[in-house]
Amino acid sequence: MTKKRAGRPKTKLDYELIEKLAHIQCTQEEIASVIGVHRSTLLRDEEFCRIYKKGIQSGKMSLRRLQWKSAEKGNVTMLIHLGKQYLGQKEGIGVSFETPLEVDKKELEKELMDKLNVMAERYKKKKNIKKGK
Repeated sequence: MTKKRAGRPKTKLDYELIEKLAHIQCTQEEIASVIGVHRSTLLRDEEFCRIYKKGIQSGKMSLRRLQWKSAEKGNVTMLIHLGKQYLGQKEGIGVSFETPLEVDKKELEKELMDKLNVMAERYKKKKNIKKGK
């Protein structure tokens, strides 16, 4: 007499399909949905965890390889992207000074006041021209 096991029958997982889905960066939720099991069922399976990690990593390597090929062909967008990712490059204009900038506050104030006075004079002249004076 054979003993019957309690509970649901064990689901046989298609590890080849799992690896292919992981390769294209599918989430564990998405893979569980395709296979027809709950995500927690997958996470209890050590072989799933190993295959999933392997698939995710190989997918990332393939994507990186394609990005490099694209950049080597002169794709400017990809060159910028890879420069940001691997070289720490950033967009925007940044100004940095190796030594502190010394500013003569009195001189700066005088220059600003001179410029404001010139602008005020121009404004007055424009206003007078419009009035017909």
